[in-house]
Amino acid sequence: MSRYERKTDAARIGHNPRRSVMRTKGTHLFPMMDRVMFGRPAAAMLKAEAERLNAKRVFLIVSRTLNTTTPEIKKIAEALGERYACLFDGLAQHTTRQGAVETTRAALDAQADLIVAIGGGSVVDIAKIATLCMEHKITGEDGLDGFEVQLDEQGRRKIGNFKGPSVRMIAIPTSLSGGEYNAGCLVTDPRRKLKQTFYHPKMMPLAIILDPQLLPYAPESLLLGSGTRAMDHAIEALCSPQGNPLVDATVLRGIELMREWLPRAREDRNDLEAANQCQVASWLCSFGLQARVPMGASHAIGHVLGGTCDVPHFLCTPVMMPGILEYNLPFTTDAQAALAKALGKPGTPASEAFKAFCQSLDLPTSLREVKVGPDQFELVAQNTMTEFFIFSNPRPVNEPAGVLEILKLAA
Repeated sequence: MSRYERKTDAARIGHNPRRSVMRTKGTHLFPMMDRVMFGRPAAAMLKAEAERLNAKRVFLIVSRTLNTTTPEIKKIAEALGERYACLFDGLAQHTTRQGAVETTRAALDAQADLIVAIGGGSVVDIAKIATLCMEHKITGEDGLDGFEVQLDEQGRRKIGNFKGPSVRMIAIPTSLSGGEYNAGCLVTDPRRKLKQTFYHPKMMPLAIILDPQLLPYAPESLLLGSGTRAMDHAIEALCSPQGNPLVDATVLRGIELMREWLPRAREDRNDLEAANQCQVASWLCSFGLQARVPMGASHAIGHVLGGTCDVPHFLCTPVMMPGILEYNLPFTTDAQAALAKALGKPGTPASEAFKAFCQSLDLPTSLREVKVGPDQFELVAQNTMTEFFIFSNPRPVNEPAGVLEILKLAA
């Protein structure tokens, strides 16, 4: 029996092909996070949080574009006053080990006692991994070896027993993906061109600040793609056999809000009500992340498309999710019916409803549109089998052939 087959046997436990979205048993997990603050200017909210936490050396990790083309970072630094320690920008789109250790060295030099990420998903991930690196004085790329989440023989996550960060972080997101609502992060290992997951409960932001005035600065493709990425978190939680009623109800409401307000935010980039509603939608869509509901094939394949094929993370969902919904349909019938209704298309196949929504936003909905061809499918399939989320997909994927089937649906 191959290792993929052994993992599949374990993954099949608890799978109900036609389960209702109303759960009858389970567990809800709460994150190591204090609060989400929304609808108000970031500078004032961050100042209040720094005072509450008695932080003396606040280290800002920011998007360079936001720092050099807008007044927002200067406002935040000035509001912090003497608590402001230093600023670091210039990060790559895909979080890398090199970026992680460079940021860590700067934070250690600044004697930071609070890290604040202001930007998109890569900025947030760099801040998370920097808190771990600071704790363990990791200032070289090889120092991260052994901290990454690994797989055991049954395809289950194997997390190292190491001390979590004592210097915590706050996230101020400027896109909608929602990755800030979990304690894990993705870091690309350039030696293998693979994204690796790092996790500790204390890598979770202590607070998340949602300022609608920051969202209009996001490029349109990032705004729209990251909105669908938040919906990805919602869909995979809704379809997961390990969800719960609180998560289901919350993410369905998030999908409804995103479907309604994301097109409005696109139509008028200065509509702060639309921006606020989209940020709330992202928060609700990401509720499964907060509760540690395992994601599935979309996350597994998306991680590989980014690390191996350089596809922007925010475009992986519109490209992959329609095919994944089609693949998973026999195991998620009721969940997909609820999803189609939340997308405003009751009675329509959820795969078609989601694809139509993405197309209405002029997002790519096939692999060929992001320049991933059949000649790359085999490598993507092999690399996906190193991703633990592939083994929590609602329809079991027991070998690369299953991934290939999904890729062909998305071709």
